[in-house]
Amino acid sequence: MPKSAGSPALLDLDAATPCCPPLARQRVPAEAAAVLAPAFKALGDPVRLQLMSMIASAPDGEICVCDLTPAFELSGPTISHHLKTLREAGLVNAERRGTWVYYRARPGIMRQLAGLLAT
Repeated sequence: MPKSAGSPALLDLDAATPCCPPLARQRVPAEAAAVLAPAFKALGDPVRLQLMSMIASAPDGEICVCDLTPAFELSGPTISHHLKTLREAGLVNAERRGTWVYYRARPGIMRQLAGLLAT
């Protein structure tokens, strides 16, 4: 989400500290909700949640799309669509190496989401 002139500063999704207190303690500020909602929405799909889990738990911190696709009974383009959604939501970074794309979880936004859900 681009920052527009005159709008409040957006969250630093790579910050080590939580964006705001857990939602069980205090109302989520509108700015934080607007930034974090797309990530929660992206994780609301079972395939994307599984993909995110595979990416985040990859032994070397990254995983090739060539290792993700065979884990599902879905076509390559469908998996690519789900990965694009995770990228657009800010949950993962992607790096092309030759013909393959490698995915890495963004720990900052994962901490933000976890902190918001903490009880």
